[in-house]
Amino acid sequence: MNSLWLVAGALAAFAVAYRFYGAFLAAKVAVLDDRRTTPAHRLRDGVDYHPTNKWVLFGHHFAAIAGPGPLIGPVLAAQWGFLPGYIWIVIGACLGGAVHDFVILLASVRQDGLSLAKLARSNISALSGVTTSIATLFIVVATLASVASVVVSALAESAWGMFTIVVTIPAALLTGLWMYRIRPGKVAEASAVGVTIVVLGVIFGQPFAASSLGHTLLFSPLALKLMLPVYAAIASILPVWVLMCPRDYLSSYMKVGVIVLLAVGIFAVHPTLKMPATTTFISGGGPVIPGAVWPFVCIVIMCGAVSGFHSLIASGTTPKMIYKESHIRPIGYGAMILEGFVSIMALIAACALQPGDYFAINVAQAKPTEQAAYAQMVANAPAQGWDLAPKELTALEHGTGEKVSVDGKGGLRGRTGGAVTLAVGMSKVFSSVPGLQSLMGYFYHFVIMFEALFILTLLETGTRVARFVFQETVGQFTGGRPAGGSAAASCATPGGIVRRPNWGLNIFMSLLTCFCWGFLLYLGDLKTLWSMLGISNQLLASIALAIGTTYLLNHAAKRSYALCTALPFVFVLVTTVTAAIGKICEWWGQIPNLPADQAFLLRLAILLAAIMLVLTGIIAVDTVRRWIGILRSGAVGGVVPVAAAPGGTASQ
Repeated sequence: MNSLWLVAGALAAFAVAYRFYGAFLAAKVAVLDDRRTTPAHRLRDGVDYHPTNKWVLFGHHFAAIAGPGPLIGPVLAAQWGFLPGYIWIVIGACLGGAVHDFVILLASVRQDGLSLAKLARSNISALSGVTTSIATLFIVVATLASVASVVVSALAESAWGMFTIVVTIPAALLTGLWMYRIRPGKVAEASAVGVTIVVLGVIFGQPFAASSLGHTLLFSPLALKLMLPVYAAIASILPVWVLMCPRDYLSSYMKVGVIVLLAVGIFAVHPTLKMPATTTFISGGGPVIPGAVWPFVCIVIMCGAVSGFHSLIASGTTPKMIYKESHIRPIGYGAMILEGFVSIMALIAACALQPGDYFAINVAQAKPTEQAAYAQMVANAPAQGWDLAPKELTALEHGTGEKVSVDGKGGLRGRTGGAVTLAVGMSKVFSSVPGLQSLMGYFYHFVIMFEALFILTLLETGTRVARFVFQETVGQFTGGRPAGGSAAASCATPGGIVRRPNWGLNIFMSLLTCFCWGFLLYLGDLKTLWSMLGISNQLLASIALAIGTTYLLNHAAKRSYALCTALPFVFVLVTTVTAAIGKICEWWGQIPNLPADQAFLLRLAILLAAIMLVLTGIIAVDTVRRWIGILRSGAVGGVVPVAAAPGGTASQ
């Protein structure tokens, strides 16, 4: 099948959804009004609360939500064929994920930038607030450890990738200074400076890696596991405008640019999808994901369709920087739609590979037992109606520079996790453009670096969000004040009230957060951590949709508008609970046959998944109780009244 059909269909669906459904949510459900003061103005402290340009904030928000999920998930889901993942991405993003992000961002902006836990407390009950706090902490730790394991695999022993990543740090620092101190408000100038430095980092990364200094940026997986938590702690302590926001803004240029180039490449080359619409693994037994297509396609593809982690960003950093309410639609709904398009591109890149090459890369073959299982799968494939023998693997290894050494090491076989498969698929599409055939190796390593940027932005933002949750959970601030400052540390400025941050508390909570997920990263492996991520992430989506539904029941002009989040809530909850129970049973059955260290990891994964199921169940029951109470009361809350901004309106 020609891949252009998938691209055209997805673009049409996303455009219609944004134009009509997104407009309906903004005008009818939320009734967005720029006369309302946003928390960025009312509670500005220059650290977490800071009014931010719409496009700069869009870049930060997109970079924060678009971690490895929209790239890795569709690649792994390709084992079921291109059709299941495609349907879930398009429908899930338009009717589930974008609504989820929009409503949580709306609720947080309307309630002083509160975290998800405090939204649960204010809209459902104190019990749900405490339970959501505990659940969120579990989920954030599991998520950050999981995505960090992907970047460890991508950057280990890669001087080129590390050089490019390191260059983005001074580029972001200079962009932030230019935008807020040197030439305030000159976003275009700051963007030009920052993007130029990032592009130069990409260009000179290869010669640096080949030089005598290249070894200085070669780090082992163990070293990276120690470095990443340290970096995330520093990035989460600094004010948002110094490093995090401008770095995410710059990296979003690269992310969007790469996806646009991939789309152009697909239009120019229009590669044929080699993977069938559905495969024999659709009922289960696949070598990449053992489960059946439902419920596991909805678990494997998180970001890009529906992702609970987005609710932490939509109630974490982003609502504290929204300049005016009309920006909620492009940032909350629009960024999710764009992420869905990213997932479609990743799915096409994976499915453009020969099935035999796809499975040769994605099936583990490090151990003799794994090699025997892979050989048996290839031998049995003809009887099932398809050929899984590698077709172009040798040529791909030569083109990407990942050749097998004389001692048998290297190559592309058994490079599980999805990141390498995506890089190979994208570089194959790029190099198929006339005149670019010789650049396949460059494209391959560039995409590896591109994936690492996605993940690092998530580590920065996720750690900061976890700090917010920690601070709010321990009750450091009174009167419902958001994390990061105190009433006693406030001072008046011409722009309103500026709160001074509690630096000691910020630093301590950031270090504690990084220690927790860094410890899990140090102990864990990619396969187990990614499974934990899928389950915990979608359980969090269920919690967020429950909170969003309650908010709409309380504040929407019509209670029927709550169905916008209630219907996705029911689907995601049933799907995720089914997958979680199945995964727990699978892990439990594997424990007796595993070494002690791997058995410990599975027991830990089972414990975390079970805790998340119990916490989600408590919140679901409490939420339904709250819904019944609201519906029986008979009164409709209506939209939040407009409050004038101090010294002017929020639309200034």
